[in-house]
Amino acid sequence: LVRVTGARVHLCRLSSAAGVALLRAAKAEGLPVTADVSINSLHLTDVDIGYFNPDMRLTPVLRQGADRDALRLGLADGTVDALVSDHNPVDADAKILPFAEAEPGATAVELLLGLAWKWAEQDGVALPRMLAALTQGPAAVLGRSLGTLQASVGRLVKGGVADLCVLDPRRHWIVGEDTLRSQGKHTPFGGHELPVSVRATLVAGQLAYDAQATQRA
Repeated sequence: LVRVTGARVHLCRLSSAAGVALLRAAKAEGLPVTADVSINSLHLTDVDIGYFNPDMRLTPVLRQGADRDALRLGLADGTVDALVSDHNPVDADAKILPFAEAEPGATAVELLLGLAWKWAEQDGVALPRMLAALTQGPAAVLGRSLGTLQASVGRLVKGGVADLCVLDPRRHWIVGEDTLRSQGKHTPFGGHELPVSVRATLVAGQLAYDAQATQRA
């Protein structure tokens, strides 16, 4: 369809090795195709479901180790354009059910940076490439739809929009109900230790989150 129409297509939450191979072939052909991958698919496989843990009930479903490895490689070499949180919080009542009946989804936006950093450390991915998958990559996918913001979103430029994240790479933290600020507390990464703590975020130059102020409150 892309060949016939010339339409630009973005594929959300690629999850299989076959999908990565098709994407790589399409890009080699020069087709206007981009894709993203969920942080869940980048770290987890069907083995992690264990005894049908409902926290592992996700969309897309968790696949095999070979799929996860292909996704990691595809993101590292730039075949996959962006890494996303796939943040989809689920209330406790909808999650504490048998696996097949539980609502798919997980809290993830707070975990994205730490899990991305962990992927980079595990696979030897350079810090600029890891950060680009979270910033420049998504901005490039949005492209001209950003309008006048296109020149500055996802990067640091003089006079650009100041959407910034201040982080501490030495401060590790444990994922748990008491450390998550999202209303949804269910995540497949509960109990995991993550590197990197967000100290502050700024949106258009205005302080939107201050970790110290939050801790005092």
